[in-house]
Parts: sequence; C-alpha cells; structure tokens
Amino acid sequence: MALRLVKGGIFVFLLGLGMAANLFLLLNYVCIFRHIEKKSTHLILIHLVFTNIIILLSKGMTKTIATFVMRNFLDDTGCKIVVYVERVALGLSICTTSLLTVVQAITISPRTSMWRKLKLKSEWHILSLFLFFWILNSLISLNLTFYIKSINSVNTSLMSKSENYCYFFSESSILKWIFLTLMALRDALFQGAMGGASGYMVFLLHRHHQQALYLQNSRLLYKTPPELKAAQSVLLLMLCFLFSYWTECFISLYVSVSLDNDSIATTVQEFLTLGYATVSPFVLIHRDRCLTKFWCAQ
Repeated sequence: MALRLVKGGIFVFLLGLGMAANLFLLLNYVCIFRHIEKKSTHLILIHLVFTNIIILLSKGMTKTIATFVMRNFLDDTGCKIVVYVERVALGLSICTTSLLTVVQAITISPRTSMWRKLKLKSEWHILSLFLFFWILNSLISLNLTFYIKSINSVNTSLMSKSENYCYFFSESSILKWIFLTLMALRDALFQGAMGGASGYMVFLLHRHHQQALYLQNSRLLYKTPPELKAAQSVLLLMLCFLFSYWTECFISLYVSVSLDNDSIATTVQEFLTLGYATVSPFVLIHRDRCLTKFWCAQ
C-alpha cells in the first residue's frame, strides 16, 4: 500500500510538473509565432510540446488514477482509446524530435552548403510533414484498436499479478510481428536521421569553437550567433530523448525475457515514458533566449 502511494505521488509530481511546463511553453511559442518573426523551428516546437501534453494526459493521468483508485476503471473501449492515443503520441515525439534536429542542422549549415537547398521555406511545408507524421503513426498503431482489451474482459486473476489494466492479445503472431517491424523501421529511420544531423551539428559547433578561440586570441570581440546557441539546445534535447528511449527499450527487453514479474523495472519503465515529456520543456525554457526576449519586449 505504501509503495503504491509513493508511486502515485511520483506520477502526480511528474504529471503536474510536465503539464505546467508544457502549457507554459505552448502559450509562449504560440504568442512568439504570432507576434515576432516566424521561424520553422517555432512551429516544430509547438508540435513537440503539444505531443508532450498528449503523452502526459494519455499515459500519466491514466497511471495516476489507476494507482490511487486501485481498480480497473477502463473497459475495452477505454483501453483501446488510451493505448492507441499514447502510441501515436510516442511515435509523433520521435518524428518531431528528428525533424527538429534536421531543421536545426540545416539552419546552421554554411550558405554554400548543399544542405541549404533542403531548407523548408514556408509553414505549409512543415504542416505537410506534420500531416504525414500523423497518418504514418496512426496507421502503424492501428492494430492496437483490434487487440487491446481490458483485463476484466479477459482474466480477472491477472489483477493480482500486475497493475496493468490493458493488455495486448493478438490471435495472429504474423500480424503482430508485421506491425512491430514497421515500428522498428520507423524508429530506426528517424533516429538515423537524428543521429546524422546531430553529428553534423557537432562538427559545425566544433569548427565554430575553433574559430572563436582564434578570434579571442586575436583580441577581437566575437559573440556566438543565436542559431548556434539554439543548436546546442537541440543537441541537449536529442540526448535527453535518446537516453529516455534506449533506457526504456533495455528495461522493456529485460521485463520481456524475465520470468519473474519485476514490478520495480516496470515502474521505472513507466516513469521513463513520462520522463522526456516532462524534462524536455525545461531544457527549452533554460536554453531558449527567445522566451526572455519576447517577454522583455512585451
């Protein structure tokens, strides 16, 4: 009982902290996008923050209620909706973070670079990519609507073994592996793009650092361009995402192959799902100078 209260308290803390930070960022970025010079990264950040809010509501709120209520409050339809929305939002988080990394790498690339030709020149190009991301992740997660069931409609004896109230029961192992393969390909593709863009940004930042050292040694005044400061913020954001993603993957693999029901590992996995959605807005608040400049101007 005490462990459940501690777990529920942590969920409440992460949910409240994450929702407050993401709503603050959402309102600020919407105001910035409307009142000052529009940038493609601002629109991407709005979508990323909106995705974080969906994850917190679908995952965090459900787990918080389930921990304190201590009974299954979801039927089959509720389980299908909650799990489907959560999976779509997690996929959108991967796609949006990857897009943000690639766009930032293109933004700081030299004007003579071939990457400049890939720069998104209008908001409609970004909105088209968002539509593609929504369609892609909605289709990949579509199988969940058929095979996710509430534990009450399957086997109530499982309630004593696990705190999960929604389970995936697939009658076709072939169909299950098809969708798992599609999810793995999506993650590999977008994380590959994320890794390549991040490596390119690290190279550009290192070259800029060498130039700054030379100018400082020459006693010339030099300021870091805001685009490079934003690139550092995106790199930090990407590292937070990769840490959360791969740690959760390793824990999920451990839980899957383990014969015992490790409740601690499962709990840590659930916290990691909310981790990126909670931490990422604070990274942006700390690093993004546009927020300070906007409120000073107001």
